[in-house]
Amino acid sequence: MSAGTEHGAARHTPGTGRENGPEGCADAARRSGAGTPTRDGPLTGLRVLDLATLFAGPLAATMLGDFGAEVIKVEHPDRPDPSRGHGPSKDGVGLWWKLLGRNKRAITLDLSSPGGRDTLLRLAATADVVVENFRPGTLEKWGLGWEELSAVNPRLVLARVTGFGQFGPYAHRPGFGTLAEAMSGFAAITGEPGAPPTLPPFGLADSIAGLATAYAVMTALTARDRTGAGQVVDMAIIEPILTVVGPQPLWYDQLGHVQPRTGNRSANNAPRNTYRTADGMWVAVSTSAQSVAERLMRLVGRPELIDEPWFATGAERARNADVLDEAVGTWIARHTREEVLEAFEKAEAAVAPVQDVRDVMADPQYAALDSITTIDDPELGPLRMQNVLFRLSDTPGAIRWAGRPHGADTRAVLTELGLSEPEIDGLRAEGAL
Repeated sequence: MSAGTEHGAARHTPGTGRENGPEGCADAARRSGAGTPTRDGPLTGLRVLDLATLFAGPLAATMLGDFGAEVIKVEHPDRPDPSRGHGPSKDGVGLWWKLLGRNKRAITLDLSSPGGRDTLLRLAATADVVVENFRPGTLEKWGLGWEELSAVNPRLVLARVTGFGQFGPYAHRPGFGTLAEAMSGFAAITGEPGAPPTLPPFGLADSIAGLATAYAVMTALTARDRTGAGQVVDMAIIEPILTVVGPQPLWYDQLGHVQPRTGNRSANNAPRNTYRTADGMWVAVSTSAQSVAERLMRLVGRPELIDEPWFATGAERARNADVLDEAVGTWIARHTREEVLEAFEKAEAAVAPVQDVRDVMADPQYAALDSITTIDDPELGPLRMQNVLFRLSDTPGAIRWAGRPHGADTRAVLTELGLSEPEIDGLRAEGAL
């Protein structure tokens, strides 16, 4: 097995006296294929089989791996996870995969073959979690459904991530995050008034579902600690984003209210918009708190607006957004972005620069949080990517290595499982690997 080199820093809360850097035991390095392991994470000892592709299921497994779980990525021998080919690549290596595949050991198995099925069941007997996103009925067709998996491991948690869930009239349709963004009400409220509904230019629904799946898995594992039994997690990608869009169903149920598209404006407060600065940059302003709205009016030289009867509540200010946008926008247009940011900070008003990725990579707050961290990769050298999602003071997560080459750990994982060299060679000859 080709071993990766790990230089990802453990992520923790400053001031704990814990050092940012790798440490741990050689056994962990042998199990992970990494060159230099970090200390044990809070999920160390948890084994996860990631059978999923594109993107919610794999992201959930990544979240677990970031905090110490041993994640084994299972891909088809001839059809790897399509995320390996999504987006830009460098030297023929997909960069998105380096992020999504981090902290995962990469093996190949054809689950539809007899040898692949039997090997997966042997792996499942040693695992805590299986994450999959095949269409409902696919695992059952291969003899790998819940009945078979729970028979070899009654403590197993099976996370099933699909577009529409395991039952219902849409269950067998192809499901992608874009469809969830459309169906959930998100696209309907996104965009300018009178303009077409707007879809996000990134995997929003998939990402939300991935985070929700990680939470669901940990919930099921907590229940297992109490009951001793595993269970099935049924995650429909259309549902987490339905929660995130807020109280729309409640508003409609009780008031018949349908939220319209309002562009960057909010129906709940104003000013709330993006504004162009004198040097051609953009800033975003929010006034969710009444005191902030009042400070902002004083800053832009329009304190008389505070005395207007309608200024007293966010909803009333929103109905007068044209007046407030003119006041704020005119003042901002006379100043550079740096001047705007400095003045807002001094006035304790809420503002942020509208940043592209170049700005993000240089932002001092992200730098202080180590939100973008650097790791060494044996294929591409130093890589900068998003760090683990949150900081824990005593048991931090870490990026131990970036996404591994397709099938790089197959032989090592199967050897650890107890398969002999002739057995592995036989599976390869069969086409199961």
